[in-house]
Amino acid sequence: MSEAERIPVLETRKLGISFGGLKAVNDFNIKIYQGELVGLIGPNGAGKTTVFNLLTGVYVPTEGTVMLNGVPLNGKKTYQFVHAGVARTFQNIRLFRDMSVIDNVRAAFTKDIKYNFFDASFRTPRFWNEEKKITEKAMDLLRLCRLDDVAEVPASGLPYGRQRKLEIARALATDMKLLLLDEPAAGMNPTETAELLECINTIRDRFGIAILLIEHDMSLVMNVCQRIQVIDYGQTIASGLPEEIAKNPKVIAAYLGE
Repeated sequence: MSEAERIPVLETRKLGISFGGLKAVNDFNIKIYQGELVGLIGPNGAGKTTVFNLLTGVYVPTEGTVMLNGVPLNGKKTYQFVHAGVARTFQNIRLFRDMSVIDNVRAAFTKDIKYNFFDASFRTPRFWNEEKKITEKAMDLLRLCRLDDVAEVPASGLPYGRQRKLEIARALATDMKLLLLDEPAAGMNPTETAELLECINTIRDRFGIAILLIEHDMSLVMNVCQRIQVIDYGQTIASGLPEEIAKNPKVIAAYLGE
């Protein structure tokens, strides 16, 4: 099937938002297909996180359309974006810090719960069977991210890099079609960044999901992304393969040359 015949997992058309008289994002167009990993880069303040907020229902666009598998999501609430299959991580880690690592992941399996209030209150066999299945699924994700050895440790007790990977594992538990990673390598040392790179590649290969990545670590972006889109002042200034982006004069002037 040609690209023209395939339906993108994510597609935006002329997407934009204004705050007062300021256009924070303008005419943003992107397509990401199943199994693709695309980078979104640009200088600080270029509008990258604003784009993520538009793609997750945090902001409602003032123009344009967001579509997931061909279905428009404009006007949907954030939880409806999640139920549709959109998951994200954040620049600032947002974990249940006092809960164990495995319980952080278990908490995201809301769509998998098949028992009712009665089952939960009286701890019926169905309740225990479902809890066992959820725990097994959570452990599988922790093994994928190499966190199974700290499953019972409080999330606050993990080193920074492993907290980042826990956030990704929790996002995977939502059974998403599109994963948005907002600066996942921020604050990591080279060893942690290398482990993260391996984790992201494994996720893409195993689940075949679409991934959009915001990141300032250009070695990570160039090594993991199949395509890169560059924005500046809320507008796309370049889009292409990593080697094309690295040589693009507009990109060098706006971002890479800094």
